[in-house]
Amino acid sequence: MNQEYGREDAVQGEADGAEATRRDAGDAESSRASRGWWDRNADEYQSEHGSFLGDDRFVWGPEGLDEAEAGLLSPAASLKGLDVLEIGAGAAQCSRWLAAQGARPVALDLSHRQLQHALRIGDGVPLVEADAGALPFRDSSFDLACSAYGAVPFVADPVRVFREVRRVLRPGGRWVFSVTHPIRWAFPDEPGPEGLSVAASYFDRTPYVEQDEEGRAVYVEHHRTLGDRVRDVVAGGFRLVDLVEPEWPAWNGQEWGGWSPLRGNLIPGTAIFVCERAE
Repeated sequence: MNQEYGREDAVQGEADGAEATRRDAGDAESSRASRGWWDRNADEYQSEHGSFLGDDRFVWGPEGLDEAEAGLLSPAASLKGLDVLEIGAGAAQCSRWLAAQGARPVALDLSHRQLQHALRIGDGVPLVEADAGALPFRDSSFDLACSAYGAVPFVADPVRVFREVRRVLRPGGRWVFSVTHPIRWAFPDEPGPEGLSVAASYFDRTPYVEQDEEGRAVYVEHHRTLGDRVRDVVAGGFRLVDLVEPEWPAWNGQEWGGWSPLRGNLIPGTAIFVCERAE
């Protein structure tokens, strides 16, 4: 599970010596930036968040919604024998949980270093280094596909990704992915009270970009409104079955970038799209 909860600690400012701006960024630039950023930051990411993610836990977002309880892909008892593709898998935590239920997962990620962490934690799950917009699998290879904050927020053309996912799914296959809730882009990315006042237009789709001194993107994140996401799902060949907005649970006292109990009890932080392949 890559659990790429975005560059949430930097969406409203500069970080890591890079200049933060809002500008256009296409597919190729976004892909290069994502691969480089996650290769450089995978160690820190896994060190900081590994205890929350676990080695074999399937968590949909910072709220801590667990697939074992939610059953958004399928009831756990029904996963045995199913072929499942995890996109943006990171260290493959979700895939390990799926394997423990008897499924046959494949963990795919753009970042070589993230997949090295998957090997460090434990082998047994097939790992594939590839771009979500060009999946290296034959048509109708999987029963299910999932992504917990992986790939979708970081690509310029999500419809291209969705069409690839549809291609590799079997008829009736389910595709479930989580992203930062679109409303979050209107607020400063701060866990405290300063993060509760609208500071930007929700309708501004200009990508958030961190760039080096020569103007090359080193991190890119793309904003889509809730309506955009729904239209993208349909354009990608899927039917939207459910849209889940997890509430912040009482047991979760952690702060993760801009996510916190304070904000989580007032505004949604995660949106989970439950989709099925349209015939």
